[in-house]
Amino acid sequence: MTLPDDTAMSDQHGSCDEIPSSEHGSDVPLAHAGMLEDHLPERWRVTLAVPLLTSVLAVIFILLSYLPLWHTDLWGHLSYGRWIATTGHIPVTEPLMPLSTGMPFVDTEWLSQWIGYQSYQLYSVAAIQALFAAGITGCLVLFVWRCYRKTEHVVWTLAGMSVLIALNWMQWSIARPQIAGQVCFALLWLMLTSRHRTRWQLVTIPVLFAAWANLHGSFIVGLSCLAACVVGRAFDLLRRTKTSATIWKDTSFRHDLLLLELAATAVLLNPYGVQLYREVLSFSATSNLSDLVEWQPLTLRMRQGKIFVTVALALIAVLRFSPRRISTSEILILIGLGCGTMWSSRFIVWWAPWAAWFFALHGHAAWNARRSRKRVESVRETKGMWTVASIGLIWISLAIAPLGGAIMHGRIPEQQKAVSQFTPLGAVKYLHENPPRGQIFNTYEWGDYLLWAGPENLQVFVASHAHLVPVEVWQAYMHIVELGSGWDEQLERYGVNTVVIDHRYREALINVMKNSDKWELKLDDGTAVIFERKVPI
Repeated sequence: MTLPDDTAMSDQHGSCDEIPSSEHGSDVPLAHAGMLEDHLPERWRVTLAVPLLTSVLAVIFILLSYLPLWHTDLWGHLSYGRWIATTGHIPVTEPLMPLSTGMPFVDTEWLSQWIGYQSYQLYSVAAIQALFAAGITGCLVLFVWRCYRKTEHVVWTLAGMSVLIALNWMQWSIARPQIAGQVCFALLWLMLTSRHRTRWQLVTIPVLFAAWANLHGSFIVGLSCLAACVVGRAFDLLRRTKTSATIWKDTSFRHDLLLLELAATAVLLNPYGVQLYREVLSFSATSNLSDLVEWQPLTLRMRQGKIFVTVALALIAVLRFSPRRISTSEILILIGLGCGTMWSSRFIVWWAPWAAWFFALHGHAAWNARRSRKRVESVRETKGMWTVASIGLIWISLAIAPLGGAIMHGRIPEQQKAVSQFTPLGAVKYLHENPPRGQIFNTYEWGDYLLWAGPENLQVFVASHAHLVPVEVWQAYMHIVELGSGWDEQLERYGVNTVVIDHRYREALINVMKNSDKWELKLDDGTAVIFERKVPI
């Protein structure tokens, strides 16, 4: 997809101001700065915009590094990574939830899980925080770099980045393998929004998809974007020339089609082969997912729904007044991913980069078109000191992050201080001191952390891999937490002697069990509540 560029982009501008050295000792640092600046090649010197944008990204990286690790599926993925590292092979059936034993398991995130566990082994939670922060910041860096190169405008670049963060914030607050998929998607987006297609893309894009297919199942979204480029290019050619013969003769069309074929083939370089396609394409049809909020359609009752509508209206406005042409490929991607987002709210992370990009690109073009026609091209001066300042900011942000303290000073953050306030730390401590007998019943959101930090061979009822839970077991879980008729008989049917539930969402169940003569309250720490059967089954 070739994007038209209506504004000329300047290359290297200006020269570097020399900082005169001084013979006085107090001026030695300035002298060294001047010497460093003098020795920097011109291509390494940057404008003031670079340290300004770098400072914003550095602050975001630091904030993300200290964001509490959520109590949900992160720990389940680490548990699968531990299982893979311990056994030396990838699971074929569900290995961690006893009630799901024998369920076929196509682990679309096996490489992310293994990398996450190995990282945890090195620097504990500091490593996970670093991977999480680096992944999101990396996506922002790619966006800012492309956006500023195209607009050469700091304000519109920051405006686009703000839209991207606003749309993604709910998903970006949770560390999970999806972040690896988003990094791959950002790299693909960067290449698709470049001015020209290159031969190198015939290598880099297939390699990207080979890695992506083993890191996260979202590679199918990337293939959809490539397909939109092919279809959109063909439609634009047909509309312009009125003959289909010109489509195959077009170099860009053939290039995009070859990219799609190579990428689709590269996906097969995974442990499951073509079975991976079947798993990813059928995943969303799993009936259990319909009970989870993040897989439900986007609505205006959701905060993300309100942000989505606001951004969509802003996009309509800037596209209405933008003098830039928008290609059919861009329309297909924007509308296609937008429809996907309305169908399932989790799709918003794939729509967000394109929406933010079009907002910044066309917003800048519309604003630029209404500026005074009598424009004077300003020379943006490049300086070596801005390069040094940018590198310094990057170094400082890395040093301040928890991983920097772990590497340089051996200060590993305490896990209880690095996790969210809803993490069942007290429940895990109790279960270690009082190992339960047999099957337990647990809140779905806590299954992963119980698998990771609980006693060895703890028999959790369900965890975040809801698609691997048999439908009968999932329906029983929902029946119990919603206090359906005969909920206690369901607990008895599955031989549950210990119940671990949360105050946040299960207050009704807690009150009923407190008044039951079958259950005894063993723990209530304000976060978790544990009941044990008075007469074990």
